[in-house]
Amino acid sequence: MVLWLIFGVFFILSLIAGGRLKSKFREYQSVPTANGMSGAEVAQKMLRDYGIYDVRITSIEGTLTDHYNPQTKTVNLSQDVYYGAHVAAASVAAHEVGHAVQHATAYAWLGFRSALVPIQNISATILNFIFIGMFFGSFFLGHIFPMQTALLVIVACYAIFALFALVTLPVEFDATKRALAWLNRAGITDYYSHPKAVKALNLAASTYVIAALSSLATLLYYLLMLLGSNDE
Repeated sequence: MVLWLIFGVFFILSLIAGGRLKSKFREYQSVPTANGMSGAEVAQKMLRDYGIYDVRITSIEGTLTDHYNPQTKTVNLSQDVYYGAHVAAASVAAHEVGHAVQHATAYAWLGFRSALVPIQNISATILNFIFIGMFFGSFFLGHIFPMQTALLVIVACYAIFALFALVTLPVEFDATKRALAWLNRAGITDYYSHPKAVKALNLAASTYVIAALSSLATLLYYLLMLLGSNDE
């Protein structure tokens, strides 16, 4: 019951944060960039200004699905961002290029997060196996390993998730800082549009904060369960 409450609270918070982000994105679509550049053009200019020539810019499906892929060295922009010539598109595009700049400059936190990705994937697979076992009953799981051992593995897996979520925070905050500084310096935003770029990227950052808090709360829940089972 407590676990479902945790999931419910953070699910609602995520919906609220995501809803506000989408609302602001729609609102700022009516605010043009200072020089009329599209998101793709903004991304291209920022890459060139930082001397980065081995990163491609691509258009992908979805809304706010924008991301940088360090494996393929691609800045992947949703169509609204790729083609949009407004402050919302410029902000998102510059933020994703901020990750490319981190990659090019060997930003330590980005490297750490990338190293955690395969570990997190393995943890997710292990958790799926354990939770499927629990779905069929503790008796079935008990034939494989004791419940206390299962809880220990669950705690270890959620510790990986929580670590990944926490490491993501400085990566995202730094990309936002780089993006905002460059947007202002390059004249993409002006005195009117720059505060809106700040607002949009700060709202985006809040979704990562909520995700990190959710991971920590879930980890704490299972840790308390494990400690309680040790006392029995």
